[in-house]
Amino acid sequence: MKICLSKVNKAEKVELSEDRLLAGSCKGYRMVRATRGVVKGAWYFEIKVEKLGETGHTRLGWSTEKGDLQAPVGYDGSSFGYRDIDGSKIHKALREKYGEEGYVEGDVVGCYISLPDGDLYAPKAPDMVRYKGQKFGFATDGKEESSKVVPGSEITFFKNGVCQGVAFKDLFGGCYYPAASMYTLPNQPNCVVKFNFGPEFEFFPEEFGGRPVPTPMIEVPYQGFDGRAENGEFIENEVQPNS
Repeated sequence: MKICLSKVNKAEKVELSEDRLLAGSCKGYRMVRATRGVVKGAWYFEIKVEKLGETGHTRLGWSTEKGDLQAPVGYDGSSFGYRDIDGSKIHKALREKYGEEGYVEGDVVGCYISLPDGDLYAPKAPDMVRYKGQKFGFATDGKEESSKVVPGSEITFFKNGVCQGVAFKDLFGGCYYPAASMYTLPNQPNCVVKFNFGPEFEFFPEEFGGRPVPTPMIEVPYQGFDGRAENGEFIENEVQPNS
């Protein structure tokens, strides 16, 4: 099963297409993340703004598994967003000037991340159990390991193939997932975006200004629960809760 948008790691009101590459939502910002994330290396994907309508807005970018799904990308410290209005960047709900201008319906936003040797700085993955179809992590010693800054790490956005500059740098180690959030006023049609994980891109940059050339997100390997998977589906037995 190829990378696509997650049925689990999304707000309930986010609607997905059958191929799980289009996402739509209305009535306030809600987030959806992809099924696979990256810990190290340089990676790239694109999002096309399919439909904004009269009141639609988007915030696009990257999120860890801790990003709030009921809020826009960039709302908290676990996600990093690029905003359609004035092209500003947003993290921890703080908007800062970034691009020369915003992006509009029909534009393609390229999302780049570089995490050199990021696995050396990421916290140890928690032990996982599966209950009622969902995964839950826990630390065996009751303590959660803290992340460390990945030297030389960055997130950069491209608009129709044109680099907008470094948006965020000195990222904490962890697993970063492609993410998008959509917004409209009530009683309006969905704001819709379309993800492209590669390998063929509409506006793959001709050069990256000395940055490591990224690998398309389509090439992120699937990692099943306990490292075992069959046709993209988990095959282990469900773990029952302690009585």
